[in-house]
Amino acid sequence: MIYRFILLSDEVDGFLREIHIDSEATFLELHDAILDSVKYTKDQITSFFVCNEDWEKEQEITQIEMDTSSEYDNYVMADTKLEEILTDEEQKLLFVFDMMNERSFFLQLNEMITGKDLPAAKCVKSEGNPPCQFVDGLFMDVNPNKGMGDDSLGLDDFDDEGVDDEELGDLNISDNYFEDQKY
Repeated sequence: MIYRFILLSDEVDGFLREIHIDSEATFLELHDAILDSVKYTKDQITSFFVCNEDWEKEQEITQIEMDTSSEYDNYVMADTKLEEILTDEEQKLLFVFDMMNERSFFLQLNEMITGKDLPAAKCVKSEGNPPCQFVDGLFMDVNPNKGMGDDSLGLDDFDDEGVDDEELGDLNISDNYFEDQKY
């Protein structure tokens, strides 16, 4: 089975990625497909969160093994197949790519195509530029003359209000949005 994901950002208008991936692929393969589609480095810790219909975080799928006392089971991307967690169309996910600032992409499993397989994930639609992987000014140069009392991290200008539901809509893309894909 093939999963069709739509990827959006609340930071950049006009940004969209459509990623197709086999349901038997792991979350790590989806992670890599997302990062490749936006040309981000793969040297940062990331996580997926399965969300309810209101984008509230539920189950976390981590990049590395974490020992947490969560009410949910612990899942690791490399060991968890998509089909083990994602069983319903329109399932919502957050992909947190900047843990320090809680910056995320919003994903929705828009369609499940049965009877087909896909050997490797692919980005079939790419619109707009992604947000910067790192917030400008977050990583300061080592400068012993710069005091820590100033806004050397640039955080005073950072807007972390989260997702505006009116801006994102409900992420339900109409059927005519997609062109037929041949597999």
